[in-house]
Amino acid sequence: MTRLDRGESLARIRDRNSPWDVAIIGGGATGVAVALDAASRGLDVVLLERFDFGSGTSSRSTKLVHGGVRYLKQGNVTLVRDALRERQLLLDNAPHLVHDQPFLIPCRSLWQWFFYGVGLKLYDLLATRNSFGRSRCVTARRALELIPAMQGERLRGAVLYHDGQFDDARLLIDMARTAAIQGATLVNHMPCSGIMKDDRNLVSGVTAIDEESGETLQIPARTVVNAAGPFCDAVRTLDDADCQPMVAASQGIHLVLPKELYPGDTAMIVPKTSDGRVIFVVPWQDHAIVGTTDTAIDQAVAEPSPQPQEIQFLLETAAEYLSRPPTIDDVLSVFTGIRPLVKGDKSSRTASLSRDHVIRLSSSNLITITGGKWTTVRKMAEDCIDKAIQTGKLDAGACATKSLQIEGPERADLDQLESDNPELAQPIHPSLPLRRSQVVWAVRNEMARTVEDMLARRTRWLFLNSRLALEAAPAVAEVMAGELGTDSAWCDEQVNAFQATAQHYLPA
Repeated sequence: MTRLDRGESLARIRDRNSPWDVAIIGGGATGVAVALDAASRGLDVVLLERFDFGSGTSSRSTKLVHGGVRYLKQGNVTLVRDALRERQLLLDNAPHLVHDQPFLIPCRSLWQWFFYGVGLKLYDLLATRNSFGRSRCVTARRALELIPAMQGERLRGAVLYHDGQFDDARLLIDMARTAAIQGATLVNHMPCSGIMKDDRNLVSGVTAIDEESGETLQIPARTVVNAAGPFCDAVRTLDDADCQPMVAASQGIHLVLPKELYPGDTAMIVPKTSDGRVIFVVPWQDHAIVGTTDTAIDQAVAEPSPQPQEIQFLLETAAEYLSRPPTIDDVLSVFTGIRPLVKGDKSSRTASLSRDHVIRLSSSNLITITGGKWTTVRKMAEDCIDKAIQTGKLDAGACATKSLQIEGPERADLDQLESDNPELAQPIHPSLPLRRSQVVWAVRNEMARTVEDMLARRTRWLFLNSRLALEAAPAVAEVMAGELGTDSAWCDEQVNAFQATAQHYLPA
């Protein structure tokens, strides 16, 4: 089995005597998808991520694979049609992680019932040949059977439709493993520190720092892709200090509630809120997620914090539709993501800026890709590598990712670990379904290097229950230290760092 091995990746970078075909800055969904596309075409690819794979926006989504119902209202039929096509490809290529998810739109008037019913029929029409379920109107009684936690006093009926659901961080790690199988070299905790130029002032590679050793490496490449998401402008300034920003930063938060407050398997969409957005209440991993907001911020930060008014807004909106209004005491975790929205005119609200992706080539041939969303990331990567092939005059095959299966976890190998060492079958924490074997597996095979890597992305416990994750951190650090060959001082540093990060996820 091909695994993500950081030591092997660093050795490949150090030992290489010729330029890579493609060097990618950023290990979120876009960067990893670009690496997967490039490697599957036979290109030599290296990817550098300054923190961990998916540590930013890519792990903080609403966990939906969707065409974007709300974009129909904006008249962006092309975006919706393309996203629905990609939704099906994600289901086909990663069936172990993507599944059909029913959604209910509660209607408080017959006009709403008709309006949303017709709109969702158009959604179905655009999703021709998709294997997801089709929409239909349902009575108020049937709606309450599907979502018993929903208020019924003003309910006049509902529209049931279908989209997809997934685990964003887990899909990203599996994509990274698949890219490695295809021959890509990926390294986390290795920030890009500079852009190399040749004597014609054209991009010729990058410099990067291994955060674990402090070593600086020069990495020559025929093309360089900036896939740094909300931080793509910072990378662009390494190429051109005077470049104009192309991204408007916006953050969105999600609240995580216990399953008891929202039992059942049908998600709910609040079709219109006071700020013009839609709000989802989605069952996920035996919890419920409520989100999201859209708040303009001055600049992107690595670990954003929820604003009190955002939390209050989601609680108040959920209270309008749930029979048992949630309070701040019910919230198990809050997670915040930053959207890389392509700038419009100065009067544009972030909720109306483009969700479509943009590829921009600088005068020195730095390729920047930003915007887009999880559902369309495969197509984004295809377009980006098409541009890289053209820019760098690379010899590559045709795009292969439309039918490329994403590798899933090897359950038998996990069982073998526990069979060889029964102590690894022990739980990390009495209240968490997380075993020591899972930690060992993630360190050995998925490049987990920190406690945060393990509790936020290789598993999702920081997102699902931040307090329990804090309690589990010392035991996770101990197991990881044994695998990484570190000491008790490293464990203390890791626990302290995780405690600082977890403050951004605690509800109060």
